[in-house]
Amino acid sequence: MAYTQKSSVASDQAAFEQLAYFALRANTLHEDYATVKATRQTHRGSGVTFTIYADLSQATSALTETSDVTAVALSDSTVTVSLVEYGNAVVTTAALRGQSFFNVDSDAANIVGYNAADSLDQVVADLLYAGSNVTYVGQSTRGALLTSNNFTSSAVREEVAALRTAAVPTFSDGYYVGFCHPDVAFDFIGQTGVADLRSFQIRQEADKVRKGVIGTFDGVTMIETPRALLVANGGSTTNDAYGSVIIGQQAMAKAFSTMYGADPSVVFGPVTDSLRRFQPVGWYAMCGYGRFREAAIRRIETTSTIGANAS
Repeated sequence: MAYTQKSSVASDQAAFEQLAYFALRANTLHEDYATVKATRQTHRGSGVTFTIYADLSQATSALTETSDVTAVALSDSTVTVSLVEYGNAVVTTAALRGQSFFNVDSDAANIVGYNAADSLDQVVADLLYAGSNVTYVGQSTRGALLTSNNFTSSAVREEVAALRTAAVPTFSDGYYVGFCHPDVAFDFIGQTGVADLRSFQIRQEADKVRKGVIGTFDGVTMIETPRALLVANGGSTTNDAYGSVIIGQQAMAKAFSTMYGADPSVVFGPVTDSLRRFQPVGWYAMCGYGRFREAAIRRIETTSTIGANAS
């Protein structure tokens, strides 16, 4: 007797899951802290100029009864943030849309939307990890950093002292905000006196831990992110160098076109081919970012014991 079995017919195939998965994604964090935004622009232009008034020098001498004061002049400085265009796009074909068991249009919009947030967050991060307010833990330059020059609680306290000395205001919750690479966080959490930081944070505000917050330490809410500065072989010999930042209010400014708005938009482009087979979808933004107050941005450069270091 002939049995028709699984190997006899081609219909026996593995099933396909109709739920698509996307690439692993880092949380977008830095862009949220561009807290200075253009709100009262005089007109549309190629950029936005922000004005910062300087305080008067302290008047500590007693007045003379019969003499008038000598007037002093007000002074100011400006920060100009240029507007530039950012964007990206994909084009799907009619064959793909007609034959795929995925909702290609919806998935493409999801990927494009994340790319917008991901890209602009990196733009802010690149600006944030620059500047001259930098401390190299245990060394005087990045190129001299050794495997043992790791992120320390002392380094955090030093930068907090610098921020407070400069009268940099904290954020609305009363804390400064710090960003560090996960490799750096590994060393920081393991320090004596800091080891219970995350367990304490989980007990108090577990939702923040889920968003990448390590905990609050010496006036700083520490957040780990893979977008933090990492310079491969930037330290001594082949030690990777890492940059962490601690910031206060008004560290970064954002300007944007009043025509296109503050946030990027997903754009479905026109179908221009003869048979209407090619559907573009992308994102577009006209905005710019700049370092607003240098005193509000402090960078700490270190290595990590779990980085790609020399043996």
